[in-house]
Amino acid sequence: MKAACLVALAGNPNTGKSTIFNALTGLKQHTGNWPGKTVELKAGSFRHQGCTCQIVDLPGTYSLTAASPEEEAARDFLQLAQPDVVVVVADATCLQRSLHLALQVLHLTSQAVLCLNLMDEARRQRLGLDVSRLEEELGVPVIPTAAARGEGLDALKDAIVQVAQGQLKPAPKLLPPDTEPTASALYRRAEQIAERVAGAPARPGTGFTAGLDRLVLSPRWGIPLMLALLAGVLWLTIVGAGYPSQLLTEAFWHGERLLSALLAALGAPPWLHDPLVLGLYRGLTWVVAVMLPPMAIFFPLFTLLEDFGFLPRIAFNLDRLFQRSGAHGKQALTMAMGFGCNAAGVVAARIIDAPRERLVAILTNNLVPCNGRFPILIIMGTIAASAAAPGLSGSLASVLVVLAALVLSVLATLAASRLLTGTLLKGEPSYFILELPPYRWPKVGTVLVRSFLDRTLAVLWRAVIVAAPCGLLTWILANVSVSQTPLLAHLARWLDPLGRALGLDGMILLAFILGLPANEIVIPILLMGYLSANALLEVQDLSALKAILTANGWSWLTALNFMVFALFHWPCATTLLTIKREAGARWVLPAALLPTAVGVLLCFLLAIIVKL
Repeated sequence: MKAACLVALAGNPNTGKSTIFNALTGLKQHTGNWPGKTVELKAGSFRHQGCTCQIVDLPGTYSLTAASPEEEAARDFLQLAQPDVVVVVADATCLQRSLHLALQVLHLTSQAVLCLNLMDEARRQRLGLDVSRLEEELGVPVIPTAAARGEGLDALKDAIVQVAQGQLKPAPKLLPPDTEPTASALYRRAEQIAERVAGAPARPGTGFTAGLDRLVLSPRWGIPLMLALLAGVLWLTIVGAGYPSQLLTEAFWHGERLLSALLAALGAPPWLHDPLVLGLYRGLTWVVAVMLPPMAIFFPLFTLLEDFGFLPRIAFNLDRLFQRSGAHGKQALTMAMGFGCNAAGVVAARIIDAPRERLVAILTNNLVPCNGRFPILIIMGTIAASAAAPGLSGSLASVLVVLAALVLSVLATLAASRLLTGTLLKGEPSYFILELPPYRWPKVGTVLVRSFLDRTLAVLWRAVIVAAPCGLLTWILANVSVSQTPLLAHLARWLDPLGRALGLDGMILLAFILGLPANEIVIPILLMGYLSANALLEVQDLSALKAILTANGWSWLTALNFMVFALFHWPCATTLLTIKREAGARWVLPAALLPTAVGVLLCFLLAIIVKL
């Protein structure tokens, strides 16, 4: 009896494979209702019936013919690692397509289990699937599951262990002996099996989802609807974040007074109190108070749209534009992932087969804002809008400014892609088929928990652990003087001529430089720099922040150019390291210079135009 076994998890994209992996292992691999998220091998384990199962999640693929990096990775693992069990995850609502991959796997190994996932959707579509007949046709165990609801997972674990232990001996029924396992033969076999075991599918082109697709994918209404939904998400974020942010700020300032009183009671000297309270504590609490509320609203809303199936449709609407720019249509998907994290968007470029087009996607991914830059855009958009258009509703003006910034980022991505494909990376764009997943109603509770833990707290924690040393460094630079002038002021003064030419100032450029480890800490560093150089003010809300910035010479142009430079500047350290790993060291500098050049050019032009 084996004490351990190796399990491979294979399947088409968007069959719930990552959800199965998370449910079996308890890990938190990102899941969402769109294809192409798993682009590298993920490993986890679970223990069942005394057997420790090491499970490897293979990239989603439609076949094992090694026509793409995902197919090559999946095939090589199955052939070289020789897992004890291969679990093929199939889509119960689209059985024929899933069976093609299952038949290819069964030609490599008989140690297989078919996981018939998304059974809840099959029931909603009234698809009568004969599981026993399917098991008989394939000769391997077939386990129906609805992984998102936790249905069938125990039975799946039982089947995995029993096959691995030899208690259950699959006997795959393949093609007739005189038939070559060509692609066409396998497709015919998959079609025959699907016809025997599946009920009549719903007629295509009917129902609510088909009507919704006709609207969402319309050349006329698709992009306006996409912008309207994004505007709604931004409006809810801006309106809803103000009051919680103010409450958190007030609570933290009360905590600061208590901490100061405690240190005074303990007899702590100023050289200990000031860096701890005014450097570390104030920087960390400002990050939490200002960034947590908008992230806690924006990320769940964004995840709801993702799980509903909206992101692949954004890619579909943008595909024509990317084709015209000479880039691959799948770059729209990698760009959409960049809105969550640019490093993840760079890794996701693996779904693009052609090396030239993959490199274009990598080099341009940082032109769209990531998690860490959204709070900056929202905060500065609110300040710039209130200064430039005081007559408009504050929330409406803020939404329009931030939405314009996002549209600008997409246009810059298209323009940069066109520039690269016409100069350094010449070539003809290749074509691809984009699978549009069905609309799925998200599980709101699961989305709230997942987005808060996996996105909001992850980004906040990254900001906090970086803000702590940077806050201390900023305080030291602001309080260590050379010729009676703080080092921070020396550095800012040295950068000031360039900053002024860009409609910014030296302290802003210094904040972006010190914020290289993470974009989330740029505003805290800037604020600590201003406060250390002036009287230590209490920042209770955005109006107080606006007062501090105004006192340091800011105008609506400064806030606007700050947004532009936040949108277009060098990638964070994590993204740069990811680019080095994915594209090679020689492309790191171009990847950093490209967005920076865009930001410098736009800021310079805006500054010139306003001064005319």
